[in-house]
Formats: sequence, C-alpha cells, structure tokens
Amino acid sequence: MTKRLVILVSGRGSNLQSILAACRSGQIPDTQVVAVISNRPSARALALAMAAGIPALTVDHRDYGTRTEFDAALQKQIDEYAPDIVALAGFMRQLTTAFVQHYEGKLLNVHPSLLPAFPGLHTHAQALRQGVCWHGASVHFVTAELDAGPVIIQAAVAVLPADDEQSLATRVLDAEHRIYPQALAWLVSGRVTYAAGRTQWREPPQTATREAIAPSLESSP
Repeated sequence: MTKRLVILVSGRGSNLQSILAACRSGQIPDTQVVAVISNRPSARALALAMAAGIPALTVDHRDYGTRTEFDAALQKQIDEYAPDIVALAGFMRQLTTAFVQHYEGKLLNVHPSLLPAFPGLHTHAQALRQGVCWHGASVHFVTAELDAGPVIIQAAVAVLPADDEQSLATRVLDAEHRIYPQALAWLVSGRVTYAAGRTQWREPPQTATREAIAPSLESSP
C-alpha cells in the first residue's frame, strides 16, 4: 500500500527536492508526497511543490497569537491529507508537545549536527567555535524535547582548517540530502520504527561509513 507523506517547509526546499527525487527513483518505495505545507507564504519550497503537481499550502504562524493555536491549525491542515509520515524539511518552528505526540512515531526531522551535539540554531558556528574535527547531520524521530529524539541515521563531515560557516554548511547540506531519503526509505519499509522512546530496528544496517554513520542499534524484540 502506498504511504502518504506530508512535508513541512519554511525555506528554499533543497531537502524537499532530494525527497521528491528519491520518491521518483524508487529509493523511497511506494510513497507519495501528498502535500507540502509551509509556515511562510514566501517559502520557495512551495513553488517547487506546485511545479511537481503537489498541493502547496500555507499556515502562516503570524496569523496566530500562540504556538498552541498555530500548531492546532497546522495539525488540522495536515490531517486533511491523512499522512502515514510527516517530514520536517527545514521547518523553522518549534512544535508543541501536543502536536508532537499526535504524530508520535511518524514525525521525522533532519538537523545539521551530529546530535546530541549542537541542538538548536547556528550549529555550524557552534562547531567552528568549539573546534571539533567532525560535524554533520542527523535524521531523528521528533519528540517533545527540541532536537532530542532518537536518531535514525547520521552523516559525518570533516571540518577543514579553511572552513567558514558557509563552506561547512554547504557540505553538511549535501549530507542531509543523502541521509534523509535513506531514513524515510527505512521507515516506509518498516525496517525502522519508534517504540518506547527509542529507535527500534527490524534489520539493523550492517555497515557504517564516514558519510553515513548509523547510531548504536538495537533490534526490536
């Protein structure tokens, strides 16, 4: 049965593009992106969705007085498309506990750091300031605590002596484009699930590379 995927965006939509390409190629099997929703009417990602023939909608956070009110309106819009999975792809809003719990186990995010290092914003600046040798990206299940949900896959990127925020961000974004479709493919196929607050594996990946480093894995009972 085809899985229904809703993607939430706030910006230009580069991760959206990588996910759409992976759906077309079959890397993410039996999956249809049924809607793209943004909190910003000017988000370039909406134009990408429309060009692909996908419903592109806006729930503008500025129209609501509180995060709770915004999240309730966003949830109502998402649920009209009856998604099996909701993917945050550069969605720059912190979500309320009630919203996250409503989509528990089917809400994913990609974050530009090797979590748990550098949660929140300005991750590349934090990495450079701390002088780390490796930076990267993580795809994780979303939980109520910001950027603290269990990791599905990570990609490590070497920090070079000449790096500034922009050069490092460019390589990390490339890593995001590789690992987000992989995480979604695993979720769609049932290879990975969320249970008891942890990532659970039916068939853990057998190898890891510097480009795609899997976290500590624990098979499902």
